[in-house]
Amino acid sequence: MTLGSVAPSAREPAVPGDAAPFTVEVAVDAPRHTDIAGPLSYRAPFEWPPGTLVRVPLGKREVTGIVWGCRPGDEARTVARTLRPAVEALEALPALPDTWRALVEFAARYYQRQLGELALSVLPPELRRLNAKQVAQRRRSAERALQSAATRIAPHTSGPTPTSEQSAALAAIESTAPGETLLLHGVTGSGKTEVYLRAAASALERGRQVLVLVPEINLTPQLESRFAERFPDRRIVSLHSALTPAQRLRHWLQAQLGLADLVLGTRLAVFAPLDRLGLLVVDEEHDPSYKQQEGARYSARDLAVYRGHLEKAVVVLGSATPSLETWQRARQQRYRRIEMTHRIGSGAWPTVRLADMNRVAPGHGSAGLAPALLDALRQRLQRQEQSLLFLNRRGYAPVLHCLDCGWKSACPHCSAWQVFHKTDRTLRCHHCGSAARVPRACPDCGNLDIAAVGRGTERLEEQLGALLVHADGRPVRIARIDADTTRAKGALEASIGAVHAGEIDVLVGTQMIAKGHDFRRITLVAAVNPDAALFSSDFRAPERLFALLMQAAGRAGRDARHAAASEMWLQTWHPAHPLYAALARHDFAGFAETQLQERASAGLPPWSHLAMVRAEARTADAARDFLMTAANAATGSDQTSTVTVYPPVPLPIARVADVERMQMLVESRSRAALQSFLAAWTPSLHALRRAAGSRILRWAIDVDPLAI
Repeated sequence: MTLGSVAPSAREPAVPGDAAPFTVEVAVDAPRHTDIAGPLSYRAPFEWPPGTLVRVPLGKREVTGIVWGCRPGDEARTVARTLRPAVEALEALPALPDTWRALVEFAARYYQRQLGELALSVLPPELRRLNAKQVAQRRRSAERALQSAATRIAPHTSGPTPTSEQSAALAAIESTAPGETLLLHGVTGSGKTEVYLRAAASALERGRQVLVLVPEINLTPQLESRFAERFPDRRIVSLHSALTPAQRLRHWLQAQLGLADLVLGTRLAVFAPLDRLGLLVVDEEHDPSYKQQEGARYSARDLAVYRGHLEKAVVVLGSATPSLETWQRARQQRYRRIEMTHRIGSGAWPTVRLADMNRVAPGHGSAGLAPALLDALRQRLQRQEQSLLFLNRRGYAPVLHCLDCGWKSACPHCSAWQVFHKTDRTLRCHHCGSAARVPRACPDCGNLDIAAVGRGTERLEEQLGALLVHADGRPVRIARIDADTTRAKGALEASIGAVHAGEIDVLVGTQMIAKGHDFRRITLVAAVNPDAALFSSDFRAPERLFALLMQAAGRAGRDARHAAASEMWLQTWHPAHPLYAALARHDFAGFAETQLQERASAGLPPWSHLAMVRAEARTADAARDFLMTAANAATGSDQTSTVTVYPPVPLPIARVADVERMQMLVESRSRAALQSFLAAWTPSLHALRRAAGSRILRWAIDVDPLAI
């Protein structure tokens, strides 16, 4: 290994011999089972500033790390001689900003992860494999890519004349103090995106950068096209997991080098290194996709608020159905709230109609669809309007069932069913991915009569094709959009384009189609089976269902020419449920108030703060024993009087891919007390994991979990 190749004239000169002029503290991604909690010390030939990317030895490997501190070697020259030397600095890149490191430090501390693990995990994977020479080559490539795009520059457009509500929202953003957060509560179709565009234009004119977060990858190209159309003279990059490794590295470099004016991306983009950040937008801030569910389980929305505070950037949280935590902060005036209550172009909210399945006589509901809903669909066909049917379950049927012996298509590796997919005649587990051919007969008793139970989007598509027909006999054009039909590159864009072009009569899909899309021709939206979430044990289930149905309803009536006749149909066995009553009134504020009162009486968030400790093992007993031992280890903590640790229980899907999963809830009325408790408790969890050996496969702490 050789020392860094930076010219000595550009740095402090190295001292002769093997003495180290400097000691650097480097954050590295060390294995979690080690005792490494903070940065490691290395010898360095130059005074590399904090934030410098370096290559250093770690065990028998050479890895990328980030300098977190540097001090003269003379302070501890004897110790410095025993340190391993850093290999080189990735000198083609400027040091990561101090505010970026502060954000990473906060996230690692709050979400109970090792500093190096989190810091390196949010860098492009390709960057972590490159040496200094290769990084320099990638930098030149990234710069050339932007220079090539600049031959295509045109003046930015002004966009449509803003409405009075949009103008008021823009004025509120402009008057919001740097570092403060604003909630833009606007109904679907009220023009929130236009507000984002104009707020971005203002920030760009001041020489600041803009970061816009969206919850879903499939929404990123749509938003990117809107920004590219408005700002053809600005440098726009996207950051999300659908990019190739080379694309992601190139876009990240353009952001880190200060070459990008706007960065659009999903939750990972909250860590994009921007040293001139002036505006940070979180669109659909309520969406669960902003919470990372593997590794460091951070909330990009919450980190965006913290980052805005760090970098003195205005943060705009936008949603038609804000999360209850955000709504409560606005009620407490911790966030400024701006209302946008009218849809653009005189668009009206669809009339909500309930199809009471209790009143559908046996045999009168065709394929599980209420006669009134079928009539409404046929009326849309006659008027050459589009309809959208939402069913949040893909596949043909959730399970196959033998009517003689009771056999069901259980997954051999999970405590779940294998879903029947008719298109390719397979049974597939949506949890572990295992697949098998559909048996010709019952595997247990040999009965040939195996029935498909329940319905997924594939079956709904088939049933609608048999039930609906144009008046002149032409078949109805039906498109299905779910994870199965959009696997191929460009498939989603092609299907969405066909809907916009009027080439589709009925659109069937999962939640992928229920939010974010501006379908101008759709006048009817139907939720086929929304009841499943009404009685969930998860206290957040009603909030998620209401938001999803409100978002789905927002796909209808966006064109003023048809808005008055637009409808939202709900097929339900519980028509008197308060959630549906609030939805029929389009009353988010009333629904939120009721939910917050229920949460307050039960001591649930935002009135309390939660963490979940999860353990995975080959046996349920091993996972349970680990968590019980961990709970016992916490009994001596100073915070036990203000923190409650509940007994471990299985997850709703207890076994996935032959791995048993248990979880243990930790609760406190004080966020500070919970954080202090977790910080003191985590080292003992690491020690317990080492003592358990192979009996425990994995464990993790999930702070502010979305589901319990």
